[in-house]
Amino acid sequence: MNLRNVAIIAHVDHGKTTLVDQLFRQSGTFRDNQRIEERAMDSNDLEKERGITILAKCTSVEWPPAGAPGDVTRINIVDTPGHADFGGEVERILSMVDGVILLVDAAEGAMPQTKFVTGKALALGLRPIVVVNKIDRSDARAQEVLDEVFDLFVSLDATDEQLDFPVLFASGRNGYAGDSAEVREGTLAPLFDRIVAHVPAPKLNEDAAFTFLVTLLDRDNFVGRILTGRVNSGVVKVNQPIHALDDAGNVIETGRASKLMGFRGLERVAIEEARAGDIISMAGLAVATVANTIADTSVTEALHAQPIDPPTLSMRFAVNDSPMAGREGSKVTSRMIRDRLMREGESNVAIKVTEAADKDSFEVAGRGELQLGVLIETMRREGFELGISRPRVLFAEDGDGKRTEPYETVIIDVDEEYSGTVVEKMAIRKAELTDMRPSGGGKTRITFSAPSRGMIGYHGEFLSDTRGTGIMNRLFERYGPYKGNIEGRKNGVLISNGTGEANAYALGFLEERGILMVAPGDPLYEGIIIGENAKTDDLEVNPMKAKQLTNFRASGGKDDAIRLTPPKRLTLEQAIAYIDDDEMVEVTPKSIRLR
Repeated sequence: MNLRNVAIIAHVDHGKTTLVDQLFRQSGTFRDNQRIEERAMDSNDLEKERGITILAKCTSVEWPPAGAPGDVTRINIVDTPGHADFGGEVERILSMVDGVILLVDAAEGAMPQTKFVTGKALALGLRPIVVVNKIDRSDARAQEVLDEVFDLFVSLDATDEQLDFPVLFASGRNGYAGDSAEVREGTLAPLFDRIVAHVPAPKLNEDAAFTFLVTLLDRDNFVGRILTGRVNSGVVKVNQPIHALDDAGNVIETGRASKLMGFRGLERVAIEEARAGDIISMAGLAVATVANTIADTSVTEALHAQPIDPPTLSMRFAVNDSPMAGREGSKVTSRMIRDRLMREGESNVAIKVTEAADKDSFEVAGRGELQLGVLIETMRREGFELGISRPRVLFAEDGDGKRTEPYETVIIDVDEEYSGTVVEKMAIRKAELTDMRPSGGGKTRITFSAPSRGMIGYHGEFLSDTRGTGIMNRLFERYGPYKGNIEGRKNGVLISNGTGEANAYALGFLEERGILMVAPGDPLYEGIIIGENAKTDDLEVNPMKAKQLTNFRASGGKDDAIRLTPPKRLTLEQAIAYIDDDEMVEVTPKSIRLR
């Protein structure tokens, strides 16, 4: 069967997973009466809730569909995450494919994440197919967006062949594509035909010895480690003897290919053999990991693996030692936390885990707050209790021994009336304005180069300043000179001075001190943060004080009607960004507390 391997790359929310849904439907992968969920590729709970792709996944469709004339081609599609924090997945995946579909929103245009992945794809010599998606939006500006994409390719040093890219205009949700921006009906057949015609078949040697580069790692309770990647040369059969090599060509382990699986639609199906060019999953090895080469026992040279950008941010994960520890979670010991983090570090190459000297805490380094936030959220759903410190950036040194820190490109889209506030706040955080231009519809697009340190905790304040209408996108840019001290949160906090339950009578008097984060009846302990102080210093208060009842002061009466403002409840990411260096977040399956 003819074969094509293609990855879909796009910014968050530009519609790639929705487009894959339509590719499934129109290629006959699903029966007409089969009930499938929207965004079928976003299979884990967090992806469904947040509407973002977190893990890269492989799938395949056949074109033309069964019964239609013509030679059948199997198209292996890799759906990639659109957020820079999960970019570690994307960088490796591009080595599995021979072409990419670059999906761009017809209104928003080329965004920073698109730039990041496209740069990696162009450097590998891949020739993209550009799809301008969502052309049925009322604010679509398809032609301008196309010009932006061309400029982007030029700025990324694309070759003449790469600049001569095919273009399609599409609506992924409605399932049609065409050559002009006026198309409003039809099917995705033009996209399928373009993939078959434009993406080269894998030109790999089937007669050579079997080699395979691991790009994704998965776990299964029955067969153990599942390694996914592309067969680089030769043929592999079930139970064939194989060994794993590291970068230097040293043998890590030997074994057999106990199970081979191919992708057919959303299913992983057991297969007997796989040939050069096919994307498959394999079980049978216990130690081999991402970037290792799996090969026939006669092979001694390892395949070249893509280098991964280093982590830029770290947090301390500690055992929960608060007075309420162990009440809500089932996994509370340092051994359980260690095993879980080590397993995560194995399968996710963008995360590095190191154990602290006290054995009770672990330094976890990753690409950004969202990536680490997703890991913490996944762990709390599995029943873990943790204490999390404030994120801190990882500094480095340049050739002269001077301190350097990570910088980010920050692209902000805001209504014109708020642009002054945003520029002022970013200047306080030592960001440099690099570009500012109107983007149509009364909005302004502002680009900054900012130290990552200054961006920690800014997102919540940014949403308040822009009345929830601003959009911010961030992307790692480089390591640059250290910017000196950046002031963090201005307000202090209100801290409970005892243990008990929060009382409405006491909270009524504390409301004028600042913003409360607890409600009457919440269990409290000494040192827990119950709110934000209106002033700059921290203040210890008694939120459990009850009204003194005497013969003269009855429990009823008009002075008892305490009306409290609903408390400000922070989400996990907001809490992590909010805390200061001497504070931490206590995370359990049911609660998020600051202390």
